[in-house]
Amino acid sequence: MKRLRPFEYCEPRSIAEAVAALAGVAGEGRLLAGGTDLVVDMKLGRVRPSVVVNLKRVPGLGRIEEVPGGTRIGALVRVDALAGSAMVEEKCRALAEAARVLASPPVRRLATLGGNLGRASPASDLAPPLIVAGASVTVAGPSGDRVVPIEGLDAAPGVTVLSPDEVITDVFIPDPPARGGSAHRKLGKRGGGWDLALVGVSVGLALGEDGEVTEARIALASVGPTPVRARVAEYRLQGRLPTAAVMAEAADAAAEEIRPITDVRASASYRRALARVLTMRTLQAAVATAKAGGEFA
Repeated sequence: MKRLRPFEYCEPRSIAEAVAALAGVAGEGRLLAGGTDLVVDMKLGRVRPSVVVNLKRVPGLGRIEEVPGGTRIGALVRVDALAGSAMVEEKCRALAEAARVLASPPVRRLATLGGNLGRASPASDLAPPLIVAGASVTVAGPSGDRVVPIEGLDAAPGVTVLSPDEVITDVFIPDPPARGGSAHRKLGKRGGGWDLALVGVSVGLALGEDGEVTEARIALASVGPTPVRARVAEYRLQGRLPTAAVMAEAADAAAEEIRPITDVRASASYRRALARVLTMRTLQAAVATAKAGGEFA
C-alpha cells in the first residue's frame, strides 16, 4: 500500500466555510461525504489532496423534505435512507429502487447522494433515475449558488462540470406528473444488485387519460462515458399506447443508440443485448405504476 501524502483536514460548520477551504488550494482539495470512494482512492494513491474537507458537521445537508413543487434531498443523505424513504418511494420510485441495489448494505449505510453524483461514474446507479425525473442539483461556490440539471452534470468519466471550489448542497426532484410512473433496473456481473452495473436503465413516463404515453424519458448507465438519454427510444413511445410491441420497439431503439465499450467486465455486444432486455423490463414496470394511479396519486 502506498504511503499517504500529508494533508490538511478541516471540518467546516457551514457551506461558506467549505467553499472557502476549497478555494484556497487551487483544485487540490477533496470533499469528504461518505468516504466510500475517497478513502480508497487516497489509500491507493489515485488522489493526493492537500486538503480534505469533511462536510459531516455542516447542518441541513442530511434532510429529505417536501417543498413547493417537489422534493429536496440534502447532499449528505445516505443511500440507505433513500432506499427506505416513503417520500422518495412515492415521488420517485426509480430512485428508491436504484438506491436499494447500489453496492452492498455496508456501503449504502455510508455512501451519500451528493458523493455519488460528484463521483461522475459512467456506471452511476443514482444519476439515471434522477435524470428521468428531471432533477437538478444546487451548487454553492465563491460566486454564490447555481442550479445544474443532473442530465448535464457529468462531462466525462470521473469529471463533472463543477469547478474545484464548488459544493453540491442538495438535489431537487420535481413532483411527478399525474398518472406518472418510474422504475430502475440493473444487472451486475454477479447477476443482480450489490455490484457495479454492467447496464443500468431508468424510465420515467406519464400516461394520458386515453392511456397513451404523454411523456417519456429513458436513461442508461454503463453504456457510454456518462449516463445517457435514449432519445430515439423516447420518441418511439410518444403519443402511443404502451403495448408490448411498442415497448419492444422502444427497447430496440435504446439498444441501437447507445455506444457501449468492451472491457474486462463485459463485451459491447453483450451490453447492447442487455440494454434491450433491461429497457423492456423497466418500461413494463414504469407503465404498471402509471396504470395503477401513478406515483403521486
